[in-house]
Amino acid sequence: MLQETDRIDSWRATIEEVRQEIGKVIVGQAETVEQMLWCVFAGGHALLEGIPGLGKTMLVRAAADTLDLPFSRIQFTPDLMPSDITGTDVIHFGGEGGVSGEFRPGPLFGSIVLADEINRATPKTQSALLEAMQEKTITVGGTTHRLPEPFFVLATQNPLENEGTYPLPEAQLDRFLLKLDVNYPSPDELKEIIRRTTTTFSHQAVKIADAASVSEIQRGVKDVLVAEEVLDYGVRLLMMTHPDQPYSPDSVKRYVRFGSGPRGLQAMIAVAKVRAMMKGRMHVSTGDLRAVATPAMRHRLLLNFEGQADGISPDLLVADILKSLESSK
Repeated sequence: MLQETDRIDSWRATIEEVRQEIGKVIVGQAETVEQMLWCVFAGGHALLEGIPGLGKTMLVRAAADTLDLPFSRIQFTPDLMPSDITGTDVIHFGGEGGVSGEFRPGPLFGSIVLADEINRATPKTQSALLEAMQEKTITVGGTTHRLPEPFFVLATQNPLENEGTYPLPEAQLDRFLLKLDVNYPSPDELKEIIRRTTTTFSHQAVKIADAASVSEIQRGVKDVLVAEEVLDYGVRLLMMTHPDQPYSPDSVKRYVRFGSGPRGLQAMIAVAKVRAMMKGRMHVSTGDLRAVATPAMRHRLLLNFEGQADGISPDLLVADILKSLESSK
């Protein structure tokens, strides 16, 4: 038992060191960094949304450096083809008429893949990426190639510009474990950003963990316990995202067309386990589920026409659901 406690303490310390090291590179964004680490150690993918210049690319780069994992960056554009990201078979012709083939892997064969401005690529290329995210394999020319372990896709998109973009369909958004909102910095954080970027200040994130330790923590997180009453709470939370449920909040009934599918609950439980371990517990609480509900649900609520026309935020709907759950206790 003592040995198990030591292992948990070691995992917690590793995650905390990773968080602090990323914080030395990224000014502010503490909530986004923490949520990204939930995603990484739960073994899922994250979609980061924010206006240009908020450090989304730098955040992913700092995470790759701190975790000492192979990093690939793909700039998504309308002319990007699936083979540009997955790789392709190259045929070599020998001097005596011999022919041989060689697979040249694309940038998806990294452990941390930054899919920059994912909504600028065509649906065909988006689908190639999302298939790799789900299956963690790529099939080229009839041959299946396994992606490295661990494997994470951290995709970004700009919410301001819609021209020349291909918004991700709800079924593809569902493949992302969490959707993270990268917020604008506070005045003090903004001043610190200016000091760092207009002087000779430079800090390169140092290695804290590697692929083996990340994989070990991922396996350990799966052993975090979920009591039946906590799971019931999660199921009720999920069901309240559906407008046809009698106990759903009035705002959900009015503005939501479709609620979350089962992956929403899977996402909440997976990241709640990471949060629980980071808090020093090997059991999930309802407080953990409440803390992870918004990033796990905000991209899984499909608004109806009235909700879109009124500019309703999914975050507000999740807040109404959590408030209803508390009042029904």
